[in-house]
Amino acid sequence: MSVSKIIGVYKIEDVILDSVYFILRICLRPIIKFIWIKNVVGIRNIPQKGAAILAMNHQSYFDFLCLVAISPRNIHFLAAEKFFDHWIWKHLMWLTRQVKVNRFAHDKSEVHKLIHEHIDNKKLIGLFPEGTRSPHEHEMLKAFVGVAKYSLMKRIPVIPVGIRGTFKVMSKHDKKPKLIKNVEIYIGRPIHFTEHYNNVSHLDHKIITHKIMQEISILSNKKYPHEL
Repeated sequence: MSVSKIIGVYKIEDVILDSVYFILRICLRPIIKFIWIKNVVGIRNIPQKGAAILAMNHQSYFDFLCLVAISPRNIHFLAAEKFFDHWIWKHLMWLTRQVKVNRFAHDKSEVHKLIHEHIDNKKLIGLFPEGTRSPHEHEMLKAFVGVAKYSLMKRIPVIPVGIRGTFKVMSKHDKKPKLIKNVEIYIGRPIHFTEHYNNVSHLDHKIITHKIMQEISILSNKKYPHEL
């Protein structure tokens, strides 16, 4: 098979999976919004096209579901390996092209490669800087610098998102969700870190990460009690 034919096959698969994801979102949206979502502010801050990163606080599995339900675009999240091994979730992970993260692997090169491919294809990436769900209702965990690294490397904006109420719907310690219309989502304006593009260091990553978490703290009404 020629290179052009291979590229053509990939493009067709891309279009099909994008369409499947879109249909799933449309079907999921009214259910999630009717049962759990109380309010959404700033939805227009999500760009209609082009690569960008949504960075948000994380307290519940419902953070992912609520964002998918209200977003005007398909979101590709970094998701833990356990979802790709689960007999139900693994099919949804593949159909929606979420990015598998093996949390216990030292080599993360495959994850980075997939993220770069998604960004190069102008996808909307969803990242939880805390890395896992916080067990605290009013406080966030210390963030990793991955969001800053991807943003600077690919020179794309970060959109801070604050999620409120999912802890009470289904916290890290709950086995099943509660049927309460309690979730509020606040979406901030895209942040461009252009002043750091030509001088990137580990300190820049830390500074940008702290700025992002401060914005998420305001939007989510959660404390971020961690130093730079």
